[in-house]
Amino acid sequence: MNTTAIRQQLHSYLEVADDKKIKAFYTLMKSDIEESGIEYTHDLKKELDDRYNSHKSGKSKMLSAAESKKRITK
Repeated sequence: MNTTAIRQQLHSYLEVADDKKIKAFYTLMKSDIEESGIEYTHDLKKELDDRYNSHKSGKSKMLSAAESKKRITK
């Protein structure tokens, strides 16, 4: 079984597993889960918030997927 199939099975199982099993699994994996978390710096969070607010207010323009791909391949 490949990794993708395993992930899908685990995800499906976690949706229906009882609380006791979920807590046991979390206890086993807690340190890995906490280490894998992405830490954003204050500056990056501010930049993302500024870009989001600019987009929502209409001050910035979103590119279409086609335009983005065109620019990337340049």
